[in-house]
Order: sequence, then C-alpha cells, then structure tokens
Amino acid sequence: MNAPATRPVSIKIDEDIRNRIKRLADARQRSSHWMMLEAIRQYVEREEKREVFLQDGIRAWNEYQATGLHVTGDEAIAWLAQLEAGEDVDPPECHV
Repeated sequence: MNAPATRPVSIKIDEDIRNRIKRLADARQRSSHWMMLEAIRQYVEREEKREVFLQDGIRAWNEYQATGLHVTGDEAIAWLAQLEAGEDVDPPECHV
C-alpha cells in the first residue's frame, strides 16, 4: 500500500512559539517538524470529533422539534440508575 502523498506547506509563526516548539522537540528527542505535524494532527482530530458532536446535537434538536418525542430528565436518571445497578433494561420510551 502506498503512503499518502505529502506536500510542503509554509506557515508563519512568531519567534517565541518557534523557540518553545524547539525546546519541546529537543526535550522529547523529536524534530520541530514532528512536533508541529503532531499538534496539527491532534487539533484536526479533536475538531472533527467536536463537529460530529455538534451536528448530532443539531439533528437531535431538529428531530425533537419535528416530532416532540422526548424522555424527561427524571426518566433518564431512573434508567441510568438501573443500568448502574447492573440491570439490563431498555431505555425509556419516548413520548410527546
């Protein structure tokens, strides 16, 4: 399997950040390039997860607005308490 193609990208960072990256890279016996690439990779993964979470919330809100189906907080808490107690129970039925 071929590795994905990589292309150089240029970014401008101030001297302070550059020095901090260099110190961290030296302390971890990594290159500054590796440190920056890892930081970008982690940021992108975190933000992708955050976007999925946000979109799930929007979809749930839109579905609730369209149908009115819901469970109350008390119903959810009671169900979670049963699960915590080791009971294998289905979630409460949604209602309007």
